[in-house]
Amino acid sequence: MRNDAARVVALSLALAGPAGAEAPLSAIDWLSRSVDRAAPRVTDEPRVTDDATPEEIAVRPLDAPDPDAVGLIPAAASGLPRLLWGPTPADEAARLLRAARVDTLPAMQALLVALLLAEIDPPADSTGDGQVLTARLDKLLDLGAVDEAQALVERAGPTASPALFRRWFDISLLTGHEDRACAAMRATPDIAPTFPARIFCLARGGDWMAAALTLGTGRALGFITAEEDALLARFLDPELFEGEPPLPLPARPSPLVFRMREAIGEPLPIATLPRAFARADLRATAGWKTRIEAAERLARTGALAPNVLLGVYTERLPAASGGLWDRVAAVQALDVALLAGDAGAVASALPEAWAAMTRAELEVPFAALYGMRLARVPLSGEAARLARTVGLLSPDYAIIAAGAGTPPFLAAIARGAAPADAPQDALAQAVRAGFADPPPRQGLGPALTQQLSDGRTAEAILAAVDLITDGAHGDVADITQGLALLRLLGLEDDARQAALQLMLLERPG
Repeated sequence: MRNDAARVVALSLALAGPAGAEAPLSAIDWLSRSVDRAAPRVTDEPRVTDDATPEEIAVRPLDAPDPDAVGLIPAAASGLPRLLWGPTPADEAARLLRAARVDTLPAMQALLVALLLAEIDPPADSTGDGQVLTARLDKLLDLGAVDEAQALVERAGPTASPALFRRWFDISLLTGHEDRACAAMRATPDIAPTFPARIFCLARGGDWMAAALTLGTGRALGFITAEEDALLARFLDPELFEGEPPLPLPARPSPLVFRMREAIGEPLPIATLPRAFARADLRATAGWKTRIEAAERLARTGALAPNVLLGVYTERLPAASGGLWDRVAAVQALDVALLAGDAGAVASALPEAWAAMTRAELEVPFAALYGMRLARVPLSGEAARLARTVGLLSPDYAIIAAGAGTPPFLAAIARGAAPADAPQDALAQAVRAGFADPPPRQGLGPALTQQLSDGRTAEAILAAVDLITDGAHGDVADITQGLALLRLLGLEDDARQAALQLMLLERPG
């Protein structure tokens, strides 16, 4: 059957006409055009109907849950109120979520993820079309939180709409669960797959003849571009193209293109692709160096648990030196020293491990792994100072700060108190002002004050993230407003962690 399919592919290559142009993609511009609504038939003839019913009606059971309310974290556990959006319109909520920045402090990344995953009430004007949910999924993918996005869309029901299915299909391609997505595509009549997605799924199901025939039909109808056709033909039978030069690199590869390029032995370099693609390099089939690079990239935005990063680091002993391998060796040396309970070895290994993780901008995942463990080791001098810094960047910062040797300024921040004395630099003074008691409303400006008064909590949280992000990149006046805003919203822990990171991380943002 595979040889028959090859002949059909060869014939279609010889006879097919010019391919049609692909329209620009919406939402995240690298999503596959895996599904599409049928285009209306264009005709010059007058259209007559005996029915005044509108052509498209959105139907949803009265008791069906609003997809915008779906979450993975109960509101009580997230620390966020259920009425998070207040009077914010759904379309504005979606716009704000897509505009949220991910190039920010780890504490603000974690707060953003909590907002995206929380089980909260939808905007008051939500129509049940899931536009806020799709914006949440898009931002999770921007962060690289592919597994969380998959769990969220599956809880909402990935076949509920083409927009949700489109995201689920691509997420499944990145996580290696494409067979489930293909099965759902076949079982759901309302999902209209595009020709490339249909061909891919037919081939994955072993129906090579049908896949090849569909390729020929798609080309004849102008529904497949020349670039798609070249890739699909090689995907269906790469043996036909042995000795041919590799395909040119695509300008905007989708997960579907990514997986097919991988299948034909022409993988794309993931380092240049959006962060979500790094999830595909965590598979056991990837090389160790590739898996380390992917794990580090995801850990920088909090999309990978620190324990998973450590698991990748400690899979085996590095067989080389320099760069990434020196970092892995340094972390392994510290980990072994801590497991052995050897204070001298810990004191010797800690400076190198901390310097390596600082250069990689992985200080906070490192602190989550080792902050409390280091606090239990009797250290002195520079090693004790480094251990305290690591502890203050960990989730156990309050316990660490209560110990001896913590600078009074940092200890006050960890308690959420305004430091009595602060260094004279602008950053420390801005942080100190943000912890005034009670949190200062003055200086927030009329827009932020109105958000608080209206109960537009989610808008205010996103504004605080922006302010602190701008402050971390140099505009320190925004830091005071951002910290004060978080504290006025009751997000005290987030404010404290952000302030400690501002003071301790040796990098902007």
